[in-house]
Amino acid sequence: MRIATWNVNSVGARLPRLLDWLESAAPDVVCLQELKCDTDAFPEAELRERGYESATLCSGRWNGVAVLSRVGLTDAVPGLPGGPEYDGGQEARALTATCDGVRVTSVYVPNGREVGHPHFAYKLQWLEALRKAAEPDAAGARPYAVLGDFNVAPTDDDVYDVAAFEGSTHVTEEERAALAALRDAGLSDVFPRPLKYDHPFTYWDYRQLCFPKNRGMRIDLVYGNAPFTSAVRDAYVDREARKGKGPSDHAPVVVDLEL
Repeated sequence: MRIATWNVNSVGARLPRLLDWLESAAPDVVCLQELKCDTDAFPEAELRERGYESATLCSGRWNGVAVLSRVGLTDAVPGLPGGPEYDGGQEARALTATCDGVRVTSVYVPNGREVGHPHFAYKLQWLEALRKAAEPDAAGARPYAVLGDFNVAPTDDDVYDVAAFEGSTHVTEEERAALAALRDAGLSDVFPRPLKYDHPFTYWDYRQLCFPKNRGMRIDLVYGNAPFTSAVRDAYVDREARKGKGPSDHAPVVVDLEL
């Protein structure tokens, strides 16, 4: 089974590229983030024509997550159980579903904006709620993974120059401690070390030629429980999808499982 995660940064703007990538990469399951569309604008028909069922949680021009599957899709649960609210409501940042016996949660973790901002406290609260919500599946016998844009670089090696991020979000001790708590709940990173690239970054800012200069970050992660990670046979960042005209600022992360 091939499972992938991709922050598409607007599914409408990226639809031609998404459809081409689905054909070339042939994933069985895809977790999408940052859809930036209403429910009725999600391209369900176009995806179904290519063999993919969809479960979505949309909220208009911001946020939004989805799970696509060509191997069956059941027990979809939109939202983060017990998750915190921001600006008066829960944001569209998590969706869980089962695809051919594998349980997946697509997540778009809050950015945090800046240290000390209320959104940063919200980010930490959201990650703690994710830990609590993931614990039962993490401890279970069924393969389970949380995939998506975590907006946290797990280590200094996961940014091109940690000094460039001094005092900013994504690299703070508090955020990394929240990831460590998620691992302590029974999940582990499928990238314990680079498998196909020396620096498998997943995000590059559009500005200042960050992608050509490889000034990136690894913030799109796949955290699986023991039945999931033990089945991993390969994992890579599809940098080709970040190239060309009109790409997302994130690249897909692809994981191959032998179940």
